Order: sequence, then structure tokens, then C-alpha cells
Amino acid sequence: MTAEYPLAIGIDLGTSGVRAAALDEGGRQVAFAASSFATPHEIREPAAWWRGTETCLKVLAARVSFAGVRGIAVDGTSGTVLALDRDKRPVGDALLYNDPCPDASVIAAIDAAAPAASPARGTSTALGRAILLSRRDGVAHVVHQADWIAMRLGEGEPVSDENNALKTGYDLSGESWPDWIERAGMDRDLLPRVSRAGTKIGPVGPLARELGLPPSCMLYAGTTDGCASFLATGASEVGDGVTALGSTLVLKLASDRLVDAPQYGIYSHRVGDFWLVGGASNSGGAVIRELIGDERLEELTARLDPAKPTQLDYYPLLKPGERFPISDPRYPPRLTPRPADDAIFFQGILEGIAEIERLGFERLTALGAPRLATVRTVGGGARNSAWQEIRRGKLGVPFLEPRSIEAAAGTAALVLRQENRH
Repeated sequence: MTAEYPLAIGIDLGTSGVRAAALDEGGRQVAFAASSFATPHEIREPAAWWRGTETCLKVLAARVSFAGVRGIAVDGTSGTVLALDRDKRPVGDALLYNDPCPDASVIAAIDAAAPAASPARGTSTALGRAILLSRRDGVAHVVHQADWIAMRLGEGEPVSDENNALKTGYDLSGESWPDWIERAGMDRDLLPRVSRAGTKIGPVGPLARELGLPPSCMLYAGTTDGCASFLATGASEVGDGVTALGSTLVLKLASDRLVDAPQYGIYSHRVGDFWLVGGASNSGGAVIRELIGDERLEELTARLDPAKPTQLDYYPLLKPGERFPISDPRYPPRLTPRPADDAIFFQGILEGIAEIERLGFERLTALGAPRLATVRTVGGGARNSAWQEIRRGKLGVPFLEPRSIEAAAGTAALVLRQENRH
């Protein structure tokens, strides 16, 4: 198979727009396209998601032949939901992944009905948003963001995946919508059927064929943007970890067993033949930006000396409260003593965040996940070579380069994993 004939296409519905990636049989990205939302409100508009999808597929088709494409899948922001009428048309705008549920009675009903470890709990519950949508006039279906685009690419029936359905209350062990969500106020008949991520759903439909995909191309169940970002890096074996060094510190680890620890905000996604577990600290790049300032990073980085640890023992937070690897809403920042030299202070902050990362992976292992075997790094902090050296000393495992940082490539990789098994 040449680069002219990609085998898999992934569509990523993100917070800023739509992206698409085409991979060849070796997993190499042979084409990429992006379409940004024209206005901030378009993130809520299903019609804008579809326009972006059409644009991206047309750009890909102009760059590579679709003749050999065997599969396509979609990822979306986890917990973004929308209502459809009987003709599968959107009923109003979508409710986003970070929209809090404004109805306290809905949150209370979920808390009363849901198992203690359910990811459907909380003020930002996806199930709560689904319940609110189900009350709109003329609603016949409630689906996730990725489901709707996949439905339009396929033969028109709503089908979801376990990863997107998890926060809406889906039961991974029973592989079904559980009885308790009816008690919480959600009519299960409005929800889509659910497949495991990467499962073959069926052939693409007329809209996808009009966009150039061959009739033999199959639609696969997709995933969330977070799971897709993990797969994009090339991480795929038990023990592979990915650290996102962004505004916050986010860790993900491929596990051979399910791990749920709601007190740390940890729950598991099933991705192919492994579980993906992870946690997010309140520490990270936002602390550095506030305490050091972007304008001084280059100057101070040049003066760092990872070979000489500062021994400052910081726990860098902007305010009290930590989620992971320590679960304590009152956990205090630790940023003293402050040395006179700002470069030493900066290094102490980086060492502190690296220690939180080490403790985070240790926490995942203590909760039942495997030990960290390798780590790949994404996010702005990955560009700081001194920070990388500090982290290497803390973690003591091989650091591997991510294959890609595009979630769309991860979704295409999910398809490719299934195709390569046949």
C-alpha cells in the first residue's frame, strides 16, 4: 500500500474546530486537514460540526486517493450531548462537556440512583445534561457529539461507543444502559445502542460516499478526544504512559485491568484490548505562568541545572486544593522557602511538578494499574529540555517520542488496530 492509499481516517471534533487524519497501513499519517469554528458559538452547533467534517474530508480527498480507505471513525469531546427529533435532526444547540447541570434536583436524583463509583455523578454530569435534553419538546433521541457525526457518515442510526457513553451512565461490566438511570430520570429508549470503541458498525452511507469514501469503507465506533489523544502518541501496550504538560498535569496509563477510584477522579475507559486509566493534578503549566511569567521562561530555562537538585521540596499549587495524586480539597500549596535567584525558584517548581508526576503514576499502580514502563509527553512543557531531564531522573523509565499529537490520528489508529487484525 502506497501513501496514495490511506487505510484509515479519523475525525476529531474538538473545542476549536474539526480535524481529520488519514493513516497508511503502517500507521504513518499521509494527510491531515483542519477546519476551525468561525465563531465561539459554533462549538454548540451540530450543523457547524458537520460543515467542518465535510470540509476536512474534501481536503483529504484532494490530497490522497480514498480508493483504499477501509475504515473511518469519529472522536468527540467527552460529555457533549445533543437532542434529535424523529427525523434525526438536532433539537436546539448541544450541551457541552463543561456545562454544569443547572437543575439541582437532577443532580440529586442521579446521586441517589447511581453507584458510588459512577462517572455520571457530579455537577458537570453528562447524564444530567442528557436528562435535561430529553425534556425538550419533540425529542426522540439523545446522542453524544461523536455519535451524531458518525450517524451521518453511516446509515443513519444512532450508535455510540463505550468511551463516550461512560459519563452518561453506561455500565461497562454489563455492557448496557443500567436500570438505575431510569430512576435518575433518563428514558433509556432515547439513548443510542453502544458498541466497544473500535468495533465495526457497518458500511458508510450515502453522505460519506458523496464525499469520496468507497462503498466498501466501514464505519467504526469511535472514542472520546482524550482517549484518541492517548492513541495518537503511539502508546498501545500495557504500562505505556502519556503525560500532558499543559495548564494542568494529566497522566494516562494503559492497564490490563479496570481501575475506578472516584475519590481521585479516576475511572477507566476500555480501548481495544486494554483499559485506559488516569488522573489530573491541579498543578501544571498554569502555576508556572502565574509564578514565573511566559516572558521569563526562556531566560530562566537557560540557567537551569538539572544535575544539581535544589532540595526545595515544593508542591506547586496556585490555591489550596488537590485532586490527584492527593485527594484533599484543602491541601495547601508548598512554595517556601523562596530563594533569591529566580532560576533556582523556577527549577524548584519544575522539580515539584515532576515529583507530583512520579507520585501520580505510583498512585495509579497502588490502585491496581501496572507499573509505568514507558512515557510519552505532549503539551507545551514537552519543549523544555531541562524539565524533561528532571522528569527522567524522577521516573526512571524510557522516554519515547509521541508519534502524533493529533487526536484525529489516534482515532484513525483505533480503526487501523482493528483492520490489521483481519
